[in-house]
Amino acid sequence: MKIAVLGAGAWGTALACAAAGRHEVLLWARDAAQARSMRESRANARYLPGVALPTALQITADEAAAHAHGHAGLLVVATPMGALRERLRALPAAAPVLWLCKGFEEGTGRMGHEIAAEVRPGAPCGVLSGPSFALEVARAQPTALVAASADDALRALAVQAFHGEALRVYTSADPTGVEVGGAVKNVLAIAAGVLDGLAERGAQAGDLAGIPGLNARAALITRGLAEMTRLGVALGARPETFMGLSGLGDLVLTATGALSRNRRVGWLLAEGHTLAQALQALGHVAEGVHSAPTVWARARALGVEMPITQAVVALLEGRLTPAQAVARLMAREARAESPLPGEGGPQDPPA
Repeated sequence: MKIAVLGAGAWGTALACAAAGRHEVLLWARDAAQARSMRESRANARYLPGVALPTALQITADEAAAHAHGHAGLLVVATPMGALRERLRALPAAAPVLWLCKGFEEGTGRMGHEIAAEVRPGAPCGVLSGPSFALEVARAQPTALVAASADDALRALAVQAFHGEALRVYTSADPTGVEVGGAVKNVLAIAAGVLDGLAERGAQAGDLAGIPGLNARAALITRGLAEMTRLGVALGARPETFMGLSGLGDLVLTATGALSRNRRVGWLLAEGHTLAQALQALGHVAEGVHSAPTVWARARALGVEMPITQAVVALLEGRLTPAQAVARLMAREARAESPLPGEGGPQDPPA
């Protein structure tokens, strides 16, 4: 199979590496100098330092050549969410396409499948998501993903393209649920990073009274999953999707893993850095920063309660300090964890 991966960041490069041993894979880099450097050094030093690129992996800065390569096989968009609409518009009209980005589009609030319905109506499209750090995928460490699409043939094509010894690909017909999970978990990971950063500061000061620890992190993940599910169901997703790879699985990884960019942003904020300083130190895109206000806006429009997301937005906008955000969440009134019969449906359980 011919596969073209559009975007030579960490995740695009890692997935291209994973498929290059079994398929004809062409990786497109927007920057010609980066493409040339990767071809010559057989490495992506900026995004995946220490990882040798497979000799079979082709690399180009010629976008037209990449489109032609993947047209008859599979095109994979590996750009940040902010560039997805532009990339989809540029693709051949009927070409099958998957995207890797996770989030909501700034301004419109659209998810990937909603953007695709606007710019490529009727074309086969879907999302490849799940708990996956790019570095581990590039190293061929065991990973499981989910390919979600309303198109049966595209789901099968995704399995054919990427399912292998180190990469297991499940399928889902619920792209809404998979994309909500991928977007909201990044926001929740910022909150988890705040908790871990505050815990580290408390340990260094020798006073942990009132400082969140592992108990708080477990509560955050659990209640965050409830928030994610409420929003997803209100948008038409299946509740069971959020107990899968793109929901609980991706949330646990991103909220606890040391390689998580979004968790790192929260940690740096807890250390006293400004958001601008945190992003500069990170040096990579943290989609949760861009998605948080849009997630919160869509939740408000649907009347869905998302207190953790609301606190993250206030933190990112400078209206709350990390400690104040935690205090606000802890001060919420006591309530039942799950709705009693007749006291609310699945899209509006108590927070």
